[in-house]
Amino acid sequence: MTAQTNLPPFHLAFPVRDLAEARAFYGEKLGCPEGRSSPDWIDFNFYGHQIVAHLAPSECGHKATSAVDSHNVPVRHFGAVLSMEQWEAMSKRLIDAGTEFVIEPYIRFKGEVGEQATMFFLDPSGNALEFKAFKNMDSLFAK
Repeated sequence: MTAQTNLPPFHLAFPVRDLAEARAFYGEKLGCPEGRSSPDWIDFNFYGHQIVAHLAPSECGHKATSAVDSHNVPVRHFGAVLSMEQWEAMSKRLIDAGTEFVIEPYIRFKGEVGEQATMFFLDPSGNALEFKAFKNMDSLFAK
């Protein structure tokens, strides 16, 4: 996985309850190449960004939600903005794998500025992820 733009990569560290589960989920299910690791953490290449799963079972899961488009969106979440083709392929792969979605794949703001595809699901430790794609990437920050 490579970065889609020339933006500087971000770094995100997050808790997981089990490193083997994290390795299977992020490495195999999501296809994120593994970087360095130790007995307490694993680096993954998340679309050109560095995410680090840290073994911290007591810190896992999401708690608060916020109402968005009549959905309960997990307040604490992360993910990637993909091309529409990448998003559609990921959506199909996750559906075919029997993924349980917090919010099933759908299109928001259809026909409006900011039209986007989105989906939410949890990793095995309860961390919420959102993957989205914009019909027009120039509308990423449009009002």
